[in-house]
Amino acid sequence: MNLNILTYVIFLLIIVYIIVVVGKICYKNGNIYVLELLHGDKELCLRINKILLVGYYLVNIGYAAMTLLNWETVNTFKQLIETIAVKSAIIITILCILHYLNIFILTKYIQKIIND
Repeated sequence: MNLNILTYVIFLLIIVYIIVVVGKICYKNGNIYVLELLHGDKELCLRINKILLVGYYLVNIGYAAMTLLNWETVNTFKQLIETIAVKSAIIITILCILHYLNIFILTKYIQKIIND
């Protein structure tokens, strides 16, 4: 029995939920961080943070959808759970790396541009 469609649906529901929740948390808490880098310019802060959020959603949801292309056939419920767990772990790891990369870029490079 081919369970790929069921696996895709469950995976996308879980991963899109995680991406949206993490995005909202980063957006809410990131405003304070970006505002500090911009020396109190609230208007610019909100615009930059919204652009970061949209980019975050596009990259992560797009990548999650593209991973569906490389899946092997899922024939058992054991494979279904394993596939969802592994694919979700990969995406969550990528989310973590992108988050810390954004923080690094903001602190090292954007601050130098703003201060010059």
